[in-house]
Amino acid sequence: MLETDKVFAGSVPENYDRYMVPLIFAPFAADLARRAASMKPGAVLETAAGTGVVTRALAPELPPGASYIATDLNQPMLDRAASRQPPGRPILWRQADALALPFDNAVFDLVCCQFGAMFFPDRLSAYREARRVLKPGGHFLFNVWDRIEENIFANDVTDALARMFPQDPPRFLARTPHGYHDTALIRSELADAGFSRVLIETRAEQSRASSPRLPAIAYCQGTLLRNEIEARGEGKLAAATDYVASALAGRHGSGAIAAKIQAHIILAAV
Repeated sequence: MLETDKVFAGSVPENYDRYMVPLIFAPFAADLARRAASMKPGAVLETAAGTGVVTRALAPELPPGASYIATDLNQPMLDRAASRQPPGRPILWRQADALALPFDNAVFDLVCCQFGAMFFPDRLSAYREARRVLKPGGHFLFNVWDRIEENIFANDVTDALARMFPQDPPRFLARTPHGYHDTALIRSELADAGFSRVLIETRAEQSRASSPRLPAIAYCQGTLLRNEIEARGEGKLAAATDYVASALAGRHGSGAIAAKIQAHIILAAV
């Protein structure tokens, strides 16, 4: 993973929240929130909270009096999340690195993380930190994307950009969001971090958009793929977005489109 694969800033948080969240993140956020709420945790820590799609889904479902701390490495993402959180349960928003959490040992019943583990430069350290802050009997609940070939729009976008930039294809989506899908490796790293029981479920959902242009904007302008495209020259972002939209229309049609997305959901116990 490149260092630039971790910095969500500029217009990326707004575009990410506006386009990517409904396109691919909302269905899995609802699933993660349902699983988390069923455990009735009294103290929740969310890492890599992004623009707060899980926070918005989970907070209203927690038991009365439960505490909720949402963290992310990127303050602009937290700012966007806080601005979108509806009134109700108080959320403590805190900029924090999942590899060095600023919390005492054994203070949370649940640590949850939606599609963040792929961005951790040292996942073993992040997993050890999650275990450290969990109480005995606590749980670490998170998800990661399956391989890019199982996530059709992401794969189509990557293939289209490889045709547009054959000498230097942008590979952010395959390299980072879809680069951590080996379930045997995930189990091994969690065991090395001290978790005793690990359950992994692979789940498919549908990604839906009213037109092929929406996923083109979402992936090209609402993810860190944008940085790779812009690095290839002035005006390339608009041209790439148009090219990807045309490629998606050619494969899926020019009207409303839908395609498979797939992820692994992991539950690890202390």
